Amino acid sequence: MKNMKRIIAFIGAIVAFLAVALFTQPAQNDSTKLAQQKNIKIGILQLVSHPALDQIHAGIITGLKDEGFKEKKNITIEFQNAQGDQSNLKTMAQQIADRDDILFGIATPAAQALVNSANKTTPIIMAGISDPAGSGLVKSEKHPGANVTGSSGDSPLEKQLKLIQDIMPQAKNIGVIYTSSDAGGQSNAKKFVKLVKKAGLQPKLYTIANTNDMQQISQQMAGQVDAIYAPQDNGVASSMKTLVNNANQAGKPVFPAADTMVKDGGTAAYAIDQHDLGRLAGQMAGRVLKGKKTATYPVGFVVKGKYVLNQDQIDKLHIKIPAKIMQQAQKNGRVIK
Repeated sequence: MKNMKRIIAFIGAIVAFLAVALFTQPAQNDSTKLAQQKNIKIGILQLVSHPALDQIHAGIITGLKDEGFKEKKNITIEFQNAQGDQSNLKTMAQQIADRDDILFGIATPAAQALVNSANKTTPIIMAGISDPAGSGLVKSEKHPGANVTGSSGDSPLEKQLKLIQDIMPQAKNIGVIYTSSDAGGQSNAKKFVKLVKKAGLQPKLYTIANTNDMQQISQQMAGQVDAIYAPQDNGVASSMKTLVNNANQAGKPVFPAADTMVKDGGTAAYAIDQHDLGRLAGQMAGRVLKGKKTATYPVGFVVKGKYVLNQDQIDKLHIKIPAKIMQQAQKNGRVIK
């Protein structure tokens, strides 16, 4: 009888041990399980079509390929573009959040819409967000703290101001325009204004509510300033041609933050590569799919810029580009002709 009790007690101990061992094993995180799926569903939400965001989108695809994730091989990509419409953005965010395994938000409003729509475990990758912490997308760049991480490319503002000063040494009044609903654009514009003041120049700040305001506001601005700075702002980028047209009529150069905005008529920029921003986001997503946890995966930054010049605008406005800047643009950047 005693032996039987001992045997039962021994078996009970083994069962208890196995139960504890089973439940204390580290759980496989969702992203590790995703990597084992034969076909991962990826949702990409873009705020609007313009060259800068389109380049980020293309970069995401490249970055995913870098990590071994290719469409028709092991991933399916669902792409949604809200075309600047906030109601579209909300609807599309909910749709892809319900259907897809990992999500990309291209531009701050797109990333915010995904955060508001998705559950707290679906990985969300920001792509090219100027101010992730200031926009409330992460707790901090070093410790995101939840299911959101991604790439950021805050504009090299000091070098952009230096470029304006080098090309336009007589300029005193610097116009800065941004969209009131674009958190990243607003942040960049206000930081730039502080730098302009620090340099002893006079900033003049202008705001548009949406692209429909650009015609009137830019016309007013062009008559009041010596040069115009266009920050990394989706509303400004989408209406860049209107801004440039009014600036040209007043004989004023536009210095944009993004390289793609130079192609749309900007005179010159010292800018980070938008494709690189997307590529970094795609690579980060690939690593998340392989098991990296978003909560502890620091936001990635693209910091190295390049000079991009628009020769047609330079000639049209009779601007002289310092030889050193021209040489660097020809060697490491780009001269658009």
